[in-house]
Amino acid sequence: MNIQPDANLSASSPGIFRRAGHPAWLLGVAAAVFVLLVVTGIALRPGQDLGLARALNGLHTGALGVVTSATYNVLEPLPSVVLTVALAALIWIVRDLRTGAAFAGVVALTWIPAEVIKLIVHRGRPDVLLMPYPFLPVQTDPSFPSGHTAFIVALVVAFAFVVQRTRWYSIVVAVGTVLIGLVALALAVDAVHYPTDIAASVVWSLAVAPAARLVWVDWVMPRVPVPALSDAASSSHYVAPKTTTGAQDDAPATTTSSEPTED
Repeated sequence: MNIQPDANLSASSPGIFRRAGHPAWLLGVAAAVFVLLVVTGIALRPGQDLGLARALNGLHTGALGVVTSATYNVLEPLPSVVLTVALAALIWIVRDLRTGAAFAGVVALTWIPAEVIKLIVHRGRPDVLLMPYPFLPVQTDPSFPSGHTAFIVALVVAFAFVVQRTRWYSIVVAVGTVLIGLVALALAVDAVHYPTDIAASVVWSLAVAPAARLVWVDWVMPRVPVPALSDAASSSHYVAPKTTTGAQDDAPATTTSSEPTED
């Protein structure tokens, strides 16, 4: 698969290395969403959408139930880390190490901080005793927002960053949107999260991923003391095209002589 930038598009920094235009705005949006979700999560602690969670859990039968439970297990934290590393390695092979590292970092910086909101809000999971098809084993960690959903959205957005300005971008966005919808449906049918937990995670990752890319790719990676990751001098991602003026081209060359001058 060729994910090199389309020749008909702009030759500026490609893919995930395209620098953000308004850093303060991106960081402000991420901070505002953090506060908004904390306040919203605390307000939703009583479980106002329990009825909807029970109704969706009623679909957990037959093959659909098997698939939704498998989806939850496949996207547990350890398998999710393995999946991220595997995709980063694939990007390394297809593109380069820098791009693979950029992808993995954006996923991590988008996904992991959602756990901070979980700890602050500390909303309980939907009561399995009230569900027609309770999910086992019972999940005891906080529910808001959904870490599984935050991960899959972060993964799709980070991959979209990698292939932006290429012919693959629209395909990744379309397939990724469908994948996010399927995962969200699976978690809702399992009733391991309230529907509002899932919706909050989508908002979180969409809002925070651009700021995560800014921090990791634009600010941290150029300072990592590993040449393969931070050597701006050898990377076309960070080096601006060299330009010369006509006056410079026409200027006479000057030479210096190493011969001694006579008194």
